[in-house]
Amino acid sequence: MHPLFDLRGKIALVTGGSRGIGLEMVRAFATHGADVVIASRKLDACELVADEVRALGRRSLAVAAHCGRWDDVERLVDRAYAYFGRIDILVNNAGKGPPAASHDVSERDFDSIVALNFKGPFRLASLVAERMSRGNGGVIINVSSAAAAMPMPGAVAYGCAKAALEAMTSSFAHEYAPKVRVNALALGPFLTDIARAWSEDARERAGNAMGRPAQPAEVVTSALYLASPASSFTTGSVLRVDGGSISAPGARK
Repeated sequence: MHPLFDLRGKIALVTGGSRGIGLEMVRAFATHGADVVIASRKLDACELVADEVRALGRRSLAVAAHCGRWDDVERLVDRAYAYFGRIDILVNNAGKGPPAASHDVSERDFDSIVALNFKGPFRLASLVAERMSRGNGGVIINVSSAAAAMPMPGAVAYGCAKAALEAMTSSFAHEYAPKVRVNALALGPFLTDIARAWSEDARERAGNAMGRPAQPAEVVTSALYLASPASSFTTGSVLRVDGGSISAPGARK
């Protein structure tokens, strides 16, 4: 493997790691030598991915956790440190943003969107960054969205939560420097599970420079870059992997 992407001896924790973007990151990290903690709400789904990681000769831990709830987040961190002793790479990937007109968003839905996309990642990153800073350092990757920086009618609460996540990324990068690097991936439309609800046209076209949504595997090199020594002088940054987004996903060029 390329020495810049060599993750042998590293411990990675990926939330939302049982499917979609998170699954692709888990596979990439394991392929490049990392042992991996996989977290999502469904333990059986996490166990399947953990078995896949073990088949590559890596160690893996599956943990069921709702990553928008602080009690679950704290338990997840305790389990990971009890099993592996440390975390070197944290990926805050779990998130959701069901489409709805803003006037139709209930308080419960609003709180759920903010909890999973900002509140939970804030708590998880703060717990892990503090331990990283007392140890040998580490890397945190927050998975954001193009919705944080462009108009997204029908997903306003989601876009606002992701904008907060990007602001947190910059602040954490300074708060825990120089031993902890903190960056974000701002993703455009990806053909993950959520795309099943899209129209056929939206699954084939997007209002970005590339004119299409991305396959999940197209996040891999960007994630490896931020997780590895290849980005040793990169922190507090937002790397946009959105195909050159200029309007809402699914819009025609």
